Amino acid sequence: MPAGLLTAAAWDTLRSAPVLTDAESAQVTAVRAAGVEVTVVSGGATDAVLAAAATHGTAVWLAAPAGDATLARELGLRLARQPGLAELELMYGSWDPPGARLLDAVEVMDRLASPGGDPWKRAQTHRSLAGFLIEECYEAYDAINDDDTDALREELGDVLLQVLLHARLAEELPEGERWNVDDVAGALVDKMVRRNPHVFAGAEAASLAEIEANWERIKQAEKARTSVLDGVALSQPALSLAAKVLDRAGRAGLTVPLPSPDAQPDPESRLGASLLALVAQARQAHLDPEAALRKTTLALPLPSLPPPASSS
Repeated sequence: MPAGLLTAAAWDTLRSAPVLTDAESAQVTAVRAAGVEVTVVSGGATDAVLAAAATHGTAVWLAAPAGDATLARELGLRLARQPGLAELELMYGSWDPPGARLLDAVEVMDRLASPGGDPWKRAQTHRSLAGFLIEECYEAYDAINDDDTDALREELGDVLLQVLLHARLAEELPEGERWNVDDVAGALVDKMVRRNPHVFAGAEAASLAEIEANWERIKQAEKARTSVLDGVALSQPALSLAAKVLDRAGRAGLTVPLPSPDAQPDPESRLGASLLALVAQARQAHLDPEAALRKTTLALPLPSLPPPASSS
């Protein structure tokens, strides 16, 4: 957790007795900023702790985030050899909630994208990273199709890397245009709360269909869309784009007349109209045309490539 974010019991303990540690750190800085004196011990930590405890009755050792196993072992051995000398108690200053490692990821990305960090990341822009974001999403999609949960965990990490890098680069935008990862997360939280009133606002939703209908109604009110294409990712593959547009029109209760392939003036237009008709058929059958074509393509019995010709 961030430095200084400790439990009330931990703060009470820090203020009740002399506090010692073996190195300066962000945690030490935060504790001092709260008015607690911290003494850095350069050597002989066990003797220093026992001496402070003998003088004041209690002493606190402010451990590193990873813990100070060596000091704990030495203190344990000393107290075992000298019963009654003192009592050793371990206290956790904070408990990491789910998501705490995201703070570490933000900190690492900030260092990588700051002066003295990684020159490649500092040289990127939102536009230069666009292809990487698509590629990482496709790799996560492949892991899902392969039912490979270990690979999915790794690929989602790569997607998260892209999100964090985009957010960090946005901090360098001109004044008035800047945003950061907290703005991204905050907007997401607000959206989830708004669009799930059956969870956060006591609204009634008896079925999944009602939940989906509420979601679409709330989204429509938020976006005030005037076109079926509003909010559709136009850069997605053509089969997915066609299916999305037809689905969006169907949800809005619109009837879309499909072009007749025979009425088209050129081969490309005839092919496009034929493919669109197939997408419409797939939608009626509740099939994903993109997934169907991908599955069939990957199942082709492709022969092996001949070995490269050797040069004489």
